[in-house]
Amino acid sequence: MPRYVAFLRGVSPLNAKMPALKACFEQLGFTDVRTLLSSGNVVFTSSRKSVPALVQTIESGMASELPRSFPTVLRTVEHLRGMLQADPFSRFSLPHGAKCVVTFLSQPPQASIALPIELEGAQILAATDSEVFSAYIPGERGPVFMNLIEKTFGKNVTTRTLETVRKCASA
Repeated sequence: MPRYVAFLRGVSPLNAKMPALKACFEQLGFTDVRTLLSSGNVVFTSSRKSVPALVQTIESGMASELPRSFPTVLRTVEHLRGMLQADPFSRFSLPHGAKCVVTFLSQPPQASIALPIELEGAQILAATDSEVFSAYIPGERGPVFMNLIEKTFGKNVTTRTLETVRKCASA
């Protein structure tokens, strides 16, 4: 059976408790449910294979079982492992201390975008129909890369560090 990772947008320890999120996914019929970190990463197994139907089930299930629902982007663990094996950041010369992030798109970009794009130390390096690969140097201005990503790809996305993606792919 396929193993999936649900990346939930906007989750923090203040607005969602991981035990409640795990219980919600179990009530929806998913098995081997694990939450990772406190940022809305839920790994689970399901015999259902339609990603749009799974997203619909998850979002409506959260709306009925939890105080709120979160926009959900779903990937198979197999997809994440393939993406990591391809090492999408290896072809770029990144400055020392750069943080690599992966933005998950809920739908392909509507237009072709010339990359790379840079803004105040944040760079969108590459994109596929399903992910965007960015890097930034942490600084006092906070996550400048998020402004750049949302300006370029809209707000119907969710972003994780490369390290978080690795943890999800191996869960």
